[in-house]
Amino acid sequence: MQRSALALALVLAVALPAAAQTPAPEGEEYGEGLGLIEEGARIILRRLLADMEPMMRDLAGMIDDLSAYHPPERLPNGDIIIRRKIPLVPLPPGEGEETDL
Repeated sequence: MQRSALALALVLAVALPAAAQTPAPEGEEYGEGLGLIEEGARIILRRLLADMEPMMRDLAGMIDDLSAYHPPERLPNGDIIIRRKIPLVPLPPGEGEETDL
């Protein structure tokens, strides 16, 4: 649902400014209507961006620095692996485990 709304908003945002610049045929007044549609598209886009901003910040926080990894490799069995450039040092046994108090 959000994808279709976003696609519609983007199409309107791109198409309407060009359509609004074309002169109205003689006897027809549609410039005001296009202006209202353009303003509506702007409102929809602003709302979508405002709704998406927190999700994008969360996503950015989950993604590690990509420069710390080699490019993805596909293994003969079809698996895809992404190796770290500097491997993590494994924790000694027992360390990092939670204990019940």
